[in-house]
Amino acid sequence: MKILLDPQIYNSQRFGGISRYYTEVFSVLVNRKNLSIVVPLNNSTNIYFNESILFSNRQKIYFLLTKTLNKLRLSKKIKLEHYKNKYLAFILNKQEYDLFVPTYYDAYFLKNIGAKPFVLTVYDMIHELFPEYFIDDKMVVKNKLLLMEKATRIIAVSENTKKDILKIYPHIDKSKIDVVYHGCSLKPNYHVDVSLPKKYILFVGNRDNYKNFRFLAESISELLKNDKDLFLICAGGGDFNSSEKEMISKFGLETQIIQKYFNENELGYFYNKAKCFIFPSLYEGFGIPVLESMTCGCPVVLGKHSAFVEVAGEAGVYFDINCAKDLKDKIQSIIQNESLRNEISLKGLEQVKKFSWEKAATECLQVYNKALAINKV
Repeated sequence: MKILLDPQIYNSQRFGGISRYYTEVFSVLVNRKNLSIVVPLNNSTNIYFNESILFSNRQKIYFLLTKTLNKLRLSKKIKLEHYKNKYLAFILNKQEYDLFVPTYYDAYFLKNIGAKPFVLTVYDMIHELFPEYFIDDKMVVKNKLLLMEKATRIIAVSENTKKDILKIYPHIDKSKIDVVYHGCSLKPNYHVDVSLPKKYILFVGNRDNYKNFRFLAESISELLKNDKDLFLICAGGGDFNSSEKEMISKFGLETQIIQKYFNENELGYFYNKAKCFIFPSLYEGFGIPVLESMTCGCPVVLGKHSAFVEVAGEAGVYFDINCAKDLKDKIQSIIQNESLRNEISLKGLEQVKKFSWEKAATECLQVYNKALAINKV
């Protein structure tokens, strides 16, 4: 089988869960017998792809050439973007592949692939369920529906995502949807030089909109005020914006709610040293940070909704997403009870064993084979 892996996510995402997913899955599949993978990508700044086995010698040369031309400010003059698009169209139109795998929801490829089968992965239904947060991004919903209707098969990243697809679009054939869970790439490194407080709870990643950071800060403000040794560390997600600074200042917690950047090899340390990891998001299609936290022996506190129960199982400490007091109480019980914290950590270490990129890759390949079989009928 020859798979053409669409480069769109690598052209738009320097890092993130979606590009991580494809890089991990196809880094496993590239070593499988009777399987070849083509990624028509001239150049990308995606850190996962560029550090993976998928990064070919041809792409390395092109990457260095682009870097040099950018330094000389010549890339626009020789129209590198034009050549990139022309190369992609050339590979698509040659049709020397058995299966096409799009990496996001741009439907550009439909005019090129003809009758070739394609398998679409749906990561979540956030745009459909929370449209108020994506007013300027309406094409995602339109394109996603079009691609789900035309896809030979669909991979959903959780049973909950599959359920949401069918609830929102009941006309989609449920028999063509397969569920394949993500894995976890984080390899804990506890021998790094990172300055962190001795006692903190952890929030990781973006804080915008449905990520529900404001709710978290308001819920634990009293907890922090009553314990000056306790901190909330926000790892990644960029500097606090003016609205966040205003909120933190209003609570008088400028010294206890801290934003910190991290390198990839440091994240495991952030999780491991935390009293607990809080994931207050209103919705997730899967939730890779839950696996990351459990991998590092860090208790996870999260809402009992969307895909969280599937991922965390009995290792999760669940709170009512509409009750700030419940969240505060759950966090407080973990901080104050070391035996409970250890018990949850051990459950997490067992739960995370159910997930791996090797397993995900094998199950994705099974779906790809189904798509080819359908196409031959």
